[in-house]
Amino acid sequence: MTLPTAKLGRTGLQASRLGYGAMEMRGPQAWGRPIGDDEARTVLNTVLDLGVNLIDTSPDYGDAEEHIGRWISHRRDEFLLASKCGCPLAADGDPRTVPPHVYTRANVRACAEQSLRRMRTDHLDILMVHMSPSVAVMQAEDTIAEMLALQDEGAIRFTGMSGNLPHLPEHIAIGAFDVFLLPYSALDRSHEELISAAAAAGAGTIAHGSIARPLMAPPEAMPEPARRPLADRHARLAAANLDDLADGASTMELLLRFILTHQDLHSLIVGSTQVTHVQANVAAAQKGPLPMDVYDALRDRLSMYEFRVGTRP
Repeated sequence: MTLPTAKLGRTGLQASRLGYGAMEMRGPQAWGRPIGDDEARTVLNTVLDLGVNLIDTSPDYGDAEEHIGRWISHRRDEFLLASKCGCPLAADGDPRTVPPHVYTRANVRACAEQSLRRMRTDHLDILMVHMSPSVAVMQAEDTIAEMLALQDEGAIRFTGMSGNLPHLPEHIAIGAFDVFLLPYSALDRSHEELISAAAAAGAGTIAHGSIARPLMAPPEAMPEPARRPLADRHARLAAANLDDLADGASTMELLLRFILTHQDLHSLIVGSTQVTHVQANVAAAQKGPLPMDVYDALRDRLSMYEFRVGTRP
């Protein structure tokens, strides 16, 4: 079996339905265990060897961009590369905090140019605005104008938004972004209809789903805004006890295939620093969407426990 692909909306890019998220390669700034050079080389080359052709990263993912440039830049024609802008140019500081993002034209360009240098490439396939600023902020800073200038120069091919509520509807409405990266999983369906809205507008849709993190309690080093919802999802997942729905599959596989069942979703990024996890993710993605009876039962089960467990204050 081969890894299925889908067209990312009007971009025409054919992306593997499973992509790789490089945030786990943050190195010393990681929320989990750091990853060494040998591990990074092995994981990234395994990702490509298994047919994953979409890699998502960011300037503020610590060592991730350096690893991509060092270990797979010689295979650049094998994958689509997406990064972010608006980020601080250095990833120093306390990993439990979320550093402020700046959306000026100067910082947009500086982020893109730094990413190109780090990853040893002459273009990014997608440059996304990070951390979902409002349209008003981007208009005041000429954020999109600078992205279009970079596109005209050939430094980027398409524009994107790494977005979420409350600003995502207006991001879709302005029609400026070719691709949307947004949160979606069986444990967080708050953006489910927005995936369809983005696809209906002609954009590519990519989900980041926190598939693995709910399987265990989140580490204390994780920034509090991210840790709380993951802790809630971990509690809900444990309470739902999905073993009777699995039919021998792992919970990870159920959650991954649930996301791929969304008819308007083009790709899903999942990160890992372990080859065995990458292999398991690819094997799950090769199976495609869940049978609808399993999908409906999983959705209903987790919705029921959402009300019982609730959201932590």
